[in-house]
Amino acid sequence: MSWEELVAEITARHPLRESKMFGMPCLKRESGKVVAGHWKDGGLTVKLTDQAQREAALAAGAEPFDPGMGRVMKEWVLVPASRSHDWLRLVEQAI
Repeated sequence: MSWEELVAEITARHPLRESKMFGMPCLKRESGKVVAGHWKDGGLTVKLTDQAQREAALAAGAEPFDPGMGRVMKEWVLVPASRSHDWLRLVEQAI
C-alpha cells in the first residue's frame, strides 16, 4: 500500500486530514494531534498508545521511532515500507 492509498482509505472512513510533522506528510485528527506520518525513508510512523499493540508491531518488524534527535518518541513506531501491508491496520489501531 502506498502513502497516497492509505490517506485515501483512512480519510474516507475517519475525520482526519493530511498535514505535516517534521517536514513529512502526516495524518492529523481534527484536534491537531498526529496519528501517523510518511517518514523520509518511505516507512510509516504511527502512534500506538496501547502497549500490547505497540509490542505486537515491534515484534512484527517495526522499530521504535527516533526522528533523528537521538531520542525515541514515546508510543511511536516506524513501520518499514516492506511492511506496508500492515499500515492500514496499524493506523486503524492508532485511531
